[in-house]
Amino acid sequence: MCQMFAGQDPHRYASTTRRLRLNGQSTSIRLENSFWAIIDEIAAGEGVSTPTFISTLHSEVLELRGEPSNFTSLLRCTCLVFIEARSAAPETAGQQVLAAE
Repeated sequence: MCQMFAGQDPHRYASTTRRLRLNGQSTSIRLENSFWAIIDEIAAGEGVSTPTFISTLHSEVLELRGEPSNFTSLLRCTCLVFIEARSAAPETAGQQVLAAE
């Protein structure tokens, strides 16, 4: 049952720490490589560097909700939101085509 999950490449769930600036403060963020790959993809899609994307996200969260209690968890959930939106996109596109007909 779990072979697809258990058999994955260990590099995917190995953690990497990256240093960057959030609101002028130097910090480090440690995430699994799979999450870094998705964040890199999101940033590239936005036309910005990964540190710029993360810093912008942090600033926007501060504005909307205040300091997040666990920013790395917020980043992981950002990846999930991105994947869910990407998965829903073909369905939405299909619905739009049907509505146009």
